[in-house]
Amino acid sequence: MSTYLNLALVIVSIALIVLVLLQSKGAGLGGLGGGDFGGSGYHVRRGVERLAFNLTIVLSLLYFLLALLSVTLGG
Repeated sequence: MSTYLNLALVIVSIALIVLVLLQSKGAGLGGLGGGDFGGSGYHVRRGVERLAFNLTIVLSLLYFLLALLSVTLGG
């Protein structure tokens, strides 16, 4: 059981990292570090961007629950 739980944690964490990196605003390393030059302050999410945002929230909640379950089971 612990092995499957750890494997699920690894898979969810990799998917979460990929989704967060795909949502970076700027192009290049400046956008990854948070440097947004010339961008607007307000942005409406639509389509694929909204799906990625919502999927990131779901995956982060799933990661939190899996980590909590791993701690309670002693994994």
